[in-house]
Amino acid sequence: MSYLPMTAGIVSFEGNNGDKGEAYYARPNVDRKMGGVILIHHLPGWDDWIQEAARKLAHYGFACIAPNLYFRDGPGTPDDVGARVRARGGVADSQFIGDMAGCQKFLRAQPESNGKVAVMGFCSGGRHAWLAGCSLPGFDAIVDCWGGNVVVDDPKDLSPIRPVAPIDLTEKMTAPVLGIFGNEDQRPSPDQVNRTEELLKKLGKTYEFHRYDGVGHGFFAAERPAYRAEQATDGWRKVYAFLDKYIGPRITV
Repeated sequence: MSYLPMTAGIVSFEGNNGDKGEAYYARPNVDRKMGGVILIHHLPGWDDWIQEAARKLAHYGFACIAPNLYFRDGPGTPDDVGARVRARGGVADSQFIGDMAGCQKFLRAQPESNGKVAVMGFCSGGRHAWLAGCSLPGFDAIVDCWGGNVVVDDPKDLSPIRPVAPIDLTEKMTAPVLGIFGNEDQRPSPDQVNRTEELLKKLGKTYEFHRYDGVGHGFFAAERPAYRAEQATDGWRKVYAFLDKYIGPRITV
């Protein structure tokens, strides 16, 4: 796609325990206040695709920071660093929450900020988005794109660094949540998505869930075999409309 003029590049943010992390920050070059999005990468890591997704959000009028959650585990390629992180069981939830607080602070400190912040993630980042929305005050919207392990059916999937299933924290969620899912996915499975929706209804939470037939995990990523153009295009439209409603306004292009 051809993007609107924007400013984008690597920035520094203050993460958990004051650690200095790197992030990709993209914002449109428009003279107005705008909502911010913390965009959380998938388990493979902080790769080119997450930076492209940040530019897509900037194109539609949002200031987007995509933090490298693995910055403490470098140097190396995203694949190499991601493999090291996966080998030890992922990022500790407590460390992640500290990094999210730093990203919130970064976004709200920018002169273009309208004060509203959303958190959005893909795959493991969807789990992280749910966790952040239930653990850290100050979010105005949550976007979970096929987050696996939000629901944990096997206790073996819990660990000292990930001690709680995010679904068990849902009562603490205060922001509206958007869920994007593929009906051929198994992490989360359709049954897990159903149970998540049932809990949101029971707790009286504000939410939108959209499910797509004929797609599985990661169907937004154009360079992957799982990509499905029609469903991905519609899914992104749902994301833009949701962000426009809760942290906007967006840019209509």
